[in-house]
Amino acid sequence: MNKISTFFKDSYHELVEKVTWPNWQQLQQSTTIVLITTVIITALVWVMDFASNSVLKFVYSLFKK
Repeated sequence: MNKISTFFKDSYHELVEKVTWPNWQQLQQSTTIVLITTVIITALVWVMDFASNSVLKFVYSLFKK
């Protein structure tokens, strides 16, 4: 039980004194970067999905009777 107590005390100490938390401006910049990157990656996946769908429809139409 003592090990668990020590673990939580050390974890709290590390979070409060050793971790450097971002300030408000850094947090906003990081959030903006993540959102923009998410939109770009989503758009790329949509384009690849649309292109592969079009190619497959074309290939399937070649073998259609």
